[in-house]
Amino acid sequence: MARYGWLAALAAMAVVTLFRLVVAAWVPLTPDEAYYRLWALAPAAGYFDHPPMVALWIRLGMLVAGDTPLGLRMMGPLSAAFGTLLLAHAGALWLRQPDGRPDWRVGARVALLLNATLAIGLGVIIMTPDTALIFFVTLMLWSLSWLCAGGPVWLWLVVGLAAGLGCDSKYSMLLPVGGMGLWLFGSRAGLLWLRKPWPWLAGCVSLLCVMPVVLWNAHHAWGGFVRQGGRLLDWQPARALVFLSELLGGQVGLASGLVFVLFVGGCVRLWRRRDGFSALLLCTILCPLAVFLQHALGARVQANWPVVVYPACTLAAGLWYPRWWKSAVWLGGIMTLVVMGQAAFAPLPLPVRVDVTLRQMGGWSELAHTVQARAAEGYSGQAPVLMTENYGLAGELAFYAQNTQVVAVEPRWALFDIPRPACGQQGQLLRPVQDKEAPDPHVFEVLGPASAPVARARRGMIAEWYVMLPVRLRCQPGEAVVGNAASLPVRRS
Repeated sequence: MARYGWLAALAAMAVVTLFRLVVAAWVPLTPDEAYYRLWALAPAAGYFDHPPMVALWIRLGMLVAGDTPLGLRMMGPLSAAFGTLLLAHAGALWLRQPDGRPDWRVGARVALLLNATLAIGLGVIIMTPDTALIFFVTLMLWSLSWLCAGGPVWLWLVVGLAAGLGCDSKYSMLLPVGGMGLWLFGSRAGLLWLRKPWPWLAGCVSLLCVMPVVLWNAHHAWGGFVRQGGRLLDWQPARALVFLSELLGGQVGLASGLVFVLFVGGCVRLWRRRDGFSALLLCTILCPLAVFLQHALGARVQANWPVVVYPACTLAAGLWYPRWWKSAVWLGGIMTLVVMGQAAFAPLPLPVRVDVTLRQMGGWSELAHTVQARAAEGYSGQAPVLMTENYGLAGELAFYAQNTQVVAVEPRWALFDIPRPACGQQGQLLRPVQDKEAPDPHVFEVLGPASAPVARARRGMIAEWYVMLPVRLRCQPGEAVVGNAASLPVRRS
């Protein structure tokens, strides 16, 4: 019967993954995804915002499905499927049956709870650095659970590989890795491991994985480290209550309400246990949460940041399964389907302040085609040139405005290995209407008045208004190209 149960679980995971791939192919790209696509087309060991793993995952998907929404997102559903199986195995190994065999009922419960969260159910169809991060956190926890259950010592090398590749995905991987370090140096079980070479070899593997990212930062004025590390210095205690309430509300939403309650209850029971893996899990949860709580005393914690602890919290929730735990799974699944349906078909005419799918995905293709046609009116026999100062807007134009040159102007582009536009190049600068400041006179020479506003909309609901300005690029004395600008790689029809 156990064999047939496993086959049924694999079949269900395959169906869910196929459904996610279909949705990923259907819904429009978000601005961040379109921006990460440019990373994949300009490979590097690091970028201004994050390490390079998201670019590598996009590139792998594009090798299979091309320069399409499915190609950009393919690795998300696939990694979620494999990661779900790993986490289920970890739970079954940790909470064994009385006779010592893995308890696959715990594994199934853990798998269902993880996929019932909005953070995973929606996050895996949108390609972000968190997609790879969650997979490598899960891989690390799976290896550690097997080690604590008496698995082979070479699993430490997998721990090191997962930790290093997780840091190549997002710098916040340092938080659960730091929790593992606290367990190693602060618990009896951890100190016993430190007498052996394997954890130290794992550290060497991690350093080898992250060294290219470190070297890239060293050659680019430590840009990525400064950008992310500088956030730790924020301090606004007068607004701390607002930031803390936003942090709590965001996690209740991303964990689908009732699943969040199970997370909390599981962590309470985790605190009461005395086995080595329970202490390890608790450290990998509390260390990141302590950092996020500290950060909330001075600045807003983005809702997706604490997702790094979701795999460990899901394992903890395996300790507590009240009668209504299946209702939590159903609620999370329904919430995920509702948001997916709104993103794909927009059946509800929600205003932009309420509908995050409208803000992030609505009307990009139509906007690109409209501004492309308007820009072409001023060119005879030449491809029009669209310019923008916003990296997300630049990514969307580069994806949807096919056969049109797109120029992005912002200091971050100086870090990219992308061709630079020539001094004196003319084009149409696309800007949001609410951006009232004049274009930087050191970069742009405005050649005429702004156009009539252009709407980005979906089914009659306006997401944002834009205007177009005819401009010419200016350079610093002695320069032939604009250093803080890039001629982006666009899709060809």
